[in-house]
Amino acid sequence: MIPVHGKYVRQAVLAGIVALTCSACASIYRNHGYVPTADDLAAIQVGVDTRDSVTEAIGTPGASGVLDSSGYYYVATRMRHYGGFAPKPVSRNLVAISFDQRGVVRNISRYDLEDGRVIPLERRVTDNGESDSTFLRQLLGNLGRIGPGSLVPEE
Repeated sequence: MIPVHGKYVRQAVLAGIVALTCSACASIYRNHGYVPTADDLAAIQVGVDTRDSVTEAIGTPGASGVLDSSGYYYVATRMRHYGGFAPKPVSRNLVAISFDQRGVVRNISRYDLEDGRVIPLERRVTDNGESDSTFLRQLLGNLGRIGPGSLVPEE
């Protein structure tokens, strides 16, 4: 048996705590989305290819416009997760393919994180005035609105 001294136990525990602390602060990177490669985009010809041929060549887009004449958008983001902090985007690539009214490719554009800008979102909710009223209060409140003219049919 090897004798264990208190000094060695404290050093081992301290070394374990330091190792756990350092490993908890390691950055973790996660990739989200898909952007076609430059070779895949070179196969698409402006003025020739259509929506169907683009989908067949490089895949379904992650997002598309709501109108028929709007484009396809392929977005890839690399996020850095560090300890307890909020994740931050490290890189973002966007490929926008726009179409004309006939559905033929009009333009292919590439954007990076540096090309974007932050847009603050606002939540605007219309108050209906009934948020603080309970069901019973709303029910009893309607009783006072009933008049004798609404009970007797008009002739």
